[in-house]
Amino acid sequence: MNLLQLKKVSKFFGATPVFTEADLRVNSNERVGIVGPNGAGKTTLLKVILGQLEADQGEITKAKQIRIGYLAQTSGLDSSRTIWDEMLSVFSHIREMETQLRHLENMMGDEKVLADDHKYQKVLDQYAHIQEAFEKEGGYQYETRIRGALHGLGLANLSWEEAIIHSLSGGQKTRVALAKMLLEEPDLLILDEPTNYLDMEALRWLEQTLAHYPGALLLVSHDRYFLDQLVEIIYEVDRHQVTRYTGNYTRYLQEKEERLLQWQQSYDKQQTEKNKLEEFVQRNIARASTTKRAQSRRKTLEKMEMITAPPKERKQAAIRFPTAQTSGQEVLTITDVSIGYGSNVLADNLHFHIKRGERIALLGPNGAGKTTLLKTIAGRLPILAGEIQFGAGVQMDVYDQEQTGLTPENTVLDELWNEHPNLDQTTVRSYLGQFLFHGDDVFKLISSLSGGEKARLSLLKRMINRANLLLMDEPTNHLDMPSKERLEDALQTYTGTLLFVSHDRYFINKLATHIIRLTPTGLLHFEGNYNQFLQFEAEQQAAQQAKKKESSPVRKSKEHEKKETVSVAQSLAALEDTIAQLEEEKEKIEEELCQPEIFQQPDKSQPLQEQLTHLTNQIEKQTQKWSELAEEI
Repeated sequence: MNLLQLKKVSKFFGATPVFTEADLRVNSNERVGIVGPNGAGKTTLLKVILGQLEADQGEITKAKQIRIGYLAQTSGLDSSRTIWDEMLSVFSHIREMETQLRHLENMMGDEKVLADDHKYQKVLDQYAHIQEAFEKEGGYQYETRIRGALHGLGLANLSWEEAIIHSLSGGQKTRVALAKMLLEEPDLLILDEPTNYLDMEALRWLEQTLAHYPGALLLVSHDRYFLDQLVEIIYEVDRHQVTRYTGNYTRYLQEKEERLLQWQQSYDKQQTEKNKLEEFVQRNIARASTTKRAQSRRKTLEKMEMITAPPKERKQAAIRFPTAQTSGQEVLTITDVSIGYGSNVLADNLHFHIKRGERIALLGPNGAGKTTLLKTIAGRLPILAGEIQFGAGVQMDVYDQEQTGLTPENTVLDELWNEHPNLDQTTVRSYLGQFLFHGDDVFKLISSLSGGEKARLSLLKRMINRANLLLMDEPTNHLDMPSKERLEDALQTYTGTLLFVSHDRYFINKLATHIIRLTPTGLLHFEGNYNQFLQFEAEQQAAQQAKKKESSPVRKSKEHEKKETVSVAQSLAALEDTIAQLEEEKEKIEEELCQPEIFQQPDKSQPLQEQLTHLTNQIEKQTQKWSELAEEI
């Protein structure tokens, strides 16, 4: 089913086109990604789809009664409710049914109702009807779903019943808004940069949740790993065009390169043919013997549908990181180190060793101390205990995500020149030009720069410093996809040593030769990239689960395993018998409640009603046990 379709849609700001004649469609259950450089018009496209901006041309059609959920980049709930009450509002219809059920239960114990057979039967029928709908709508699971969403999105540290939403931080408000939207389950969920403000664990939870989302997804994201895991269609917004590609992000890159190559080949072939025809016409049009053939060639030229030249590659920052000298083989040793702020110890007893040329990703949940560890190694925070030793010839430089190394009052030119006064202006401006600071851009104040511009300037300073040990905290923040790719290429060819913190899993996977994970019990060391680390973690978890199932440390024999399978099957059969007995008891009580001599006497009907509620709950619990046990076979 087609949920959303754009046909030949154009949007202009004044005379400037944002995109022209854009076609886009989203079908039921499709996972669609939108990519493109910063400023290309991705968010504008979403606003046109949502009707927040009016299209100047074209047609937008949506399925009848479609429910659309939209989470903007910087949007968050601004409610006076508590987090818990806001989440409960999603299930107001279920809670209303719950209230109705309690009311009907009270009515069934009312003497006046009990005295009227017809009225009592009507109440029973109404109760059965509402209870069936209540179960179908997930009436017994909605609180569990709320807890799962809030915990999954990293809000477990808040008191949900007490925390007022408008008192939360911007990132927390955005996560609360996302949790509510996931619980609402609209037919089409539109998310603009949903991975902002999420740590690695929350990102993985969101990916798993969206992978099983019952509706369709339309995602704008710079998180390439996120797109790779989820989407099956990519729309690229670039140079006023919206282009459709089939596949995830990696496949999109491949297909785009193939299309551009084919386009260039077709263009070159036509240009060669055109030049030959023009040359023939010029040489032969004046000759009587060949003029007719020349005229024929000219007509061919006039009829030729010319192929436009492929777009030139956008100018990208010439990011690179040369080193002034080579360090010794041993670069950094951390022994029994504790980090934190004063008496607030975030992590202690830390040990690790870094050798020349290694690229190490430092992972861990928010608040684990990753940035604190980098700052401690850099000497920006005092070490609380232990020892940090640098090897021979190590020259360290730091890229921090807050860009504290930039002076807001400086111009771009002065920022670089003040630190390197030995460079002449021509050289400084040449460096700035390589990082896309052209013309009057060099006279901009640091305070007026965008996040991406500050990131590029900070990376340029790292390049000029020529260090052989780089500490980098979230270096891909604020960079668009092409800039991220340039940074990855530069760091892959970097001959020094790299220790970095990042939530960009694509970046980690492409760069890391080693993983160090900060855990509550210390550091976990792993040699390999991020995908290999995930596989290792999955194997570890599987091994732990298997160990729990084993009754002894000795591996069970095949005969023992067969016996265990038989035992599980016997337990399932026993549970089935129990559930059947409970259902029989429930049926008997329901029949009793329908008898006049029972429903006319509250002292008899009320206890039976309580038993009925208890049996219903028991059946639910036993069925859940049966489901969990069945998974073991």
